[in-house]
Amino acid sequence: MEPLVTIITPSYNQGQFIEATILSVLNQTYKNIEYIIVDGGSTDDTMDVVRQYQDKIDKVIHEKDKGQSDAINKGFKLAGGKLVGWINSDDILYPECVEEIVKLYQLNNDGAVYYGSILDRIDADGNLIKQKHALISDKVYLLNQNYDVIQQGSFYPTELVKLVNYVDESIHYCMDLDLWLRLLEHGPIYAYKMKPIAGFRTWEATKTSTGTAKFLKDIKKTLLKHGASAYSKTLFKIHYYSFKSHVKSILLKYHLLSS
Repeated sequence: MEPLVTIITPSYNQGQFIEATILSVLNQTYKNIEYIIVDGGSTDDTMDVVRQYQDKIDKVIHEKDKGQSDAINKGFKLAGGKLVGWINSDDILYPECVEEIVKLYQLNNDGAVYYGSILDRIDADGNLIKQKHALISDKVYLLNQNYDVIQQGSFYPTELVKLVNYVDESIHYCMDLDLWLRLLEHGPIYAYKMKPIAGFRTWEATKTSTGTAKFLKDIKKTLLKHGASAYSKTLFKIHYYSFKSHVKSILLKYHLLSS
C-alpha cells in the first residue's frame, strides 16, 4: 500500500494566495494524502476560501496561535502520515511533488530529509522570477558551506520529527534550517534532482522580504548553536549580507531625510 503523506499549511491573513496553495495540494497526482490547515485566526477572507474546500481537507484548525512555528507544530502533532511536511499559505506544490518524494522515500527509506533540489521562485502573480538550486550533502555542509535549505516540497519521517521534538517555537525566521540540522543527526538527506517540484512566492509582505536583519540574526544564532565554525563560509555570508542590509538602510534613511 502507498504510504500516507501528511501536508500541513500554516496560515494567517493570506486570503489572496491560499486558494492556489490549497489547489496545489488537492491536485497532487499522488492521492494518499492527509491535508491539515492550521489558521491562526485570520481576519481577512482566508477562512471563506478554506470553507469552499473544507470537504476535501482532512482537518481545519482556526484559532489564535503563537506564530508560524506553533501552527506547524499543531499540524505535526495531528499528522497520521508516514511522511510529513508543510507548505506555507503563499507557496505552492507542483502536481508531481508528493509522487516524486514518495518514490525517493521508497528507494531510500533510511532518510531524515527528502526534498527537491530545484525550486522555482515566483512573484505575487505566479510568474517565474528565477530558479534556486541547492544540492545539500549533510549537516556539516549546511553548517559550514551553505545554509540555504529548500523547505517547499520537503518531507520528513513523522516519527523522526516527533523524536527531535518538532519545530523550535522560539525561532521565528529559520525554523526549517534548525529542524533540518536536528533531523540530519539521525539520518541522511535525499534529493529529487530532475525538475522543480514546488514554488516559493516572493512578494512585499513575506518575512524574508520584510525582516532581512532579523532573518540573518536568527540564522547566525542557529548555525552557531549547532556547531558551525566561526570561520565558515556560512558565517562569512551572513556578515556580508548583514553589511549590505545595514548600508541599504542607511542610504534609505538618507534619501528620506533629503527628499
